[in-house]
Amino acid sequence: MKNTTLVVMAAGMGSRFGGLKQMEPIGPNGEALLDFSVYDAKKSGFNKVVFIIKESIEADFKRLVGKKIEEKIDVEYVFQTVDNLPEGRVKPWGTAHAILCCKDVIDGPFAVLNADDYYGSNAFEELNKYMQTAGEFEFAMVCYDLKNTVSDNGSVARGVCVIEDGYMVDINERTDIENFKCTGDNGEQISLSEDSKVSMNLWSFGPEIFPVLEAEYEKFLQGDNLMKAEFLIPTVVGDLVKSGKATVKAIPNKDKWYGITYKEDKATVQEAMKKLVEEGLYDGI
Repeated sequence: MKNTTLVVMAAGMGSRFGGLKQMEPIGPNGEALLDFSVYDAKKSGFNKVVFIIKESIEADFKRLVGKKIEEKIDVEYVFQTVDNLPEGRVKPWGTAHAILCCKDVIDGPFAVLNADDYYGSNAFEELNKYMQTAGEFEFAMVCYDLKNTVSDNGSVARGVCVIEDGYMVDINERTDIENFKCTGDNGEQISLSEDSKVSMNLWSFGPEIFPVLEAEYEKFLQGDNLMKAEFLIPTVVGDLVKSGKATVKAIPNKDKWYGITYKEDKATVQEAMKKLVEEGLYDGI
């Protein structure tokens, strides 16, 4: 079997949540959500974890999260640098830039996910299975039904996918989905189906993505509005798909996604994780 790596994006600040969500204790014994993801990934056959963090949180992250995980699986840390940020900008460049920061520690197939989301064990099993036979520029994305990813406490941002014959052919970033409605590119109101397939940033790639990211990053830095612009995975991958240079297998997952977009979401997620642990799905976590 191929060795596969799990890349955990844990450098972002949770602006709507109001803190470092990736280190928030959620499980009944103080586990963070990423503890559950690493558990599921290792059980599914992943061999290594790379944490992408900001250098300023390194000590706290290792103390609260990393040290425990290092006892169970091979771990590396990389920093999402902020040395090119324009004056006045604090937020890192985005998810595609985060992946680019890993180029020196990855030489095989890898999966990427958010630190502050719960994806369900089936997602990792199906993704790793696909990664074992995927060729060059044969990527994958786990997609969820929109109804399983919304919050009762406000709007959410989701990548709404267009899927044909089992492959993603387009993805549209929607930042204000609420009550299954959102705003379109031209300001129009769009209604979405409860079963619309959305990306929750759980992808798989091969190391051939890194030269592409390097080239696209250089173009990005020459763009406009760098105070707010972000260099994002869906944008880069979407362009590769549209140009015919890559395919993205859409792996459907009917599981319930859990995440903390707002502080009010925390109690619901804690109760769900407690139930999963009590059911014996995370023995020894």
